[in-house]
Amino acid sequence: MNGKNALAAGVAAALALGSVTMVATQSTAAPRPTAATGTSVAQPGAGFKAMTADARGEAIRTAGRNAAATARELGLGPDERLVAKDVLIDADGSRHVRYDRTYRGLPVIGGDLVVHLAEDGTITGSDLAHQGAVRVAGTTPKLTAADASAKAVKHARHVKKAKAGSKDSTLVVYAVGKIPVLAYRSTVTGEGETGPTSRQAVIVDATSGAALDQYELHQNITGTGNGVTVGQVSIETTQTAGGYTLTDAAHGGTIVYDSYNSPQSNPRQNARAFSKTTNSWGNGTSSSRESAAVDASYGLAKTWDYYKDSFNRSGIRNDGRGARAYVHVDNSLVNAFYDDNCFCMYFGDGSSQNSNTPVTAVDVAGHEMSHGVTSATANLTYSGESGGLNEATSDIFGTMVEFYANNAGDPGDYYIGEKLNMSGGSLRRMDNPATDGRSLSCWNSGAGSVDVHLSSGVGNHFFYLAAEGTGAKTIGGRPHTGTTCNNDTFAGIGKDKAAAVWYRALTTYMTSTTNYAGARTATLQAAADLYGTNSQERYLVSKAWAAVSVGTALPDPGTGTPTPSPSTPTPSPTTPPSGNALTNGSFEQGAGGWTQSDSIITSSSLQPARDGSWYAWMMGYGADAVESLSQSNIAVPSTGAPKFTFWLKVSTQESGSTAYDTLKVNVNGTTLATYSNADASSGYVQKTVDLSAHKGQTVKLEFAGTEDTYLSTIFLLDGITIG
Repeated sequence: MNGKNALAAGVAAALALGSVTMVATQSTAAPRPTAATGTSVAQPGAGFKAMTADARGEAIRTAGRNAAATARELGLGPDERLVAKDVLIDADGSRHVRYDRTYRGLPVIGGDLVVHLAEDGTITGSDLAHQGAVRVAGTTPKLTAADASAKAVKHARHVKKAKAGSKDSTLVVYAVGKIPVLAYRSTVTGEGETGPTSRQAVIVDATSGAALDQYELHQNITGTGNGVTVGQVSIETTQTAGGYTLTDAAHGGTIVYDSYNSPQSNPRQNARAFSKTTNSWGNGTSSSRESAAVDASYGLAKTWDYYKDSFNRSGIRNDGRGARAYVHVDNSLVNAFYDDNCFCMYFGDGSSQNSNTPVTAVDVAGHEMSHGVTSATANLTYSGESGGLNEATSDIFGTMVEFYANNAGDPGDYYIGEKLNMSGGSLRRMDNPATDGRSLSCWNSGAGSVDVHLSSGVGNHFFYLAAEGTGAKTIGGRPHTGTTCNNDTFAGIGKDKAAAVWYRALTTYMTSTTNYAGARTATLQAAADLYGTNSQERYLVSKAWAAVSVGTALPDPGTGTPTPSPSTPTPSPTTPPSGNALTNGSFEQGAGGWTQSDSIITSSSLQPARDGSWYAWMMGYGADAVESLSQSNIAVPSTGAPKFTFWLKVSTQESGSTAYDTLKVNVNGTTLATYSNADASSGYVQKTVDLSAHKGQTVKLEFAGTEDTYLSTIFLLDGITIG
């Protein structure tokens, strides 16, 4: 529960009745009813009911009518509005309503949220990308749109010869970090790092012009080579008065166009629909422009069918509408990408680097269409760890589409783009991502700082292990090695169950700012929903996350005791028999081990960590607020002179020696030290608290922050130890 913003205790939105009722809950992600304890029978469609387009539309309209009341009950401010985006209904009648947020009419980047409701409308939880109300000092920017565009051009890293005009910058509220700020979202165009023109989003502070974030707008598969053909297959077409077109009426009216080598900056410039007098398309080679179109049409249809048959999802946006696809984009384009602005997918022809093989493989089509599904659901920000999760989601479902298609010429496996004539044999491997020498197989504190196609390896590796388990095996005629980061061994739950867990987590619990620690939480909840809290499936999902260095494994439900990790050190003989050593004092494992009242533990670049990338950011609102960061069941050594040390950085807008804003160190509810705005420092300063009075005891350690109405004080924590 978000204490500092005084969130309401809960909300009940009885969508069918169009009413909102208050109920009591414990947190913004309170437990919801799950599958029967210990059961392992998959719920159909990842637990969701099938809905017609009309039923889904009415559910969204009802959620929209309830939006104002829901916002009030969530404790959002009077200047905020919720915009209903989607509604999913479980087999048991529970609903999951996804909203976007605006502030005084401005889009809020990172303001999305999901409200979970039981069949009777009672809230069972909520997941917010930004906890609590959004507040900024004002919505009048110091910079003009032209100023912001100029700043964005200077900050752009992913394009060369960058350019942006005043019309390319839009005023927004950026709420991805701890404190929302007024910002511009600028679209910068230029030459991509591999040559073709591309687009990049750059978020700049509307006051200072500082870069807050940036990421590529083309969410794409890239490499030294791409492209396959699917052989002789059946595809859906439409008959016209003069013949046939590549319009697939069976899949929402999906249309495949020939881009006629229009530039990547405007792929539709010369485009025209494929049409001919006969209903036979392509010749199986790139000498016919139709061959790549056959690949694309087949791959997109198989992707649609996979989502429909597996999850009752009708198309990218679950509204029954097909997207447009363009093949033969640009010249020598070794790329494919999805563009949500036009609801389109684009495919290049490859280049001499890959024998001019079109980039139209089945897993490529599934990958790109899945970017659209992510955009329509969690909308994972395409940078940092959330960007890695975005890419991993497309790799996961692109792979599942390949298995689903069951094409004899391209059997299912966990290699990404293995049919693309690449010198390395594939773009990426899910069983052992680090094989390419660049991708991450194991999470580390720098995962949010590398390219999203490389950090996706953590999510890809997790999925493979969850599905297939550890050990060497041959899948689709290709060798796979289920390596782990902790030398553990375990069985998988099967790819279909693993995919159902990921899909439910994506559509029901993840938000735009979800990181790998948050993905672990989301998938564990999804596994509980589908298979039971004490199921082997949920347990093995936790084992797979631990195997890629994200969190620890849950207790084995078969024995009721934790399964020891092979890398777990032997406890020191001086440690008391009860309690645990302080966990994750460096915060480099994200929020692992800690209980926080808000999103306190962060890797945001807006403030510095002392070591590594993660730290705890407490307070800094310039308004009445309270926060808490704690860890329980900590064993204080029974010998020597035990002490508690940590690094603290205090920055403030206050002046003088009066303590207006405070940070207290509490042990078992007793305050042992207090720091305030008067302790402001230019950098981190080590602090020590004597724990001699608690020798041999098991204690709860808490940092408790309080801020008054005027002027802000920020307390940063890092490097916490007890010894």
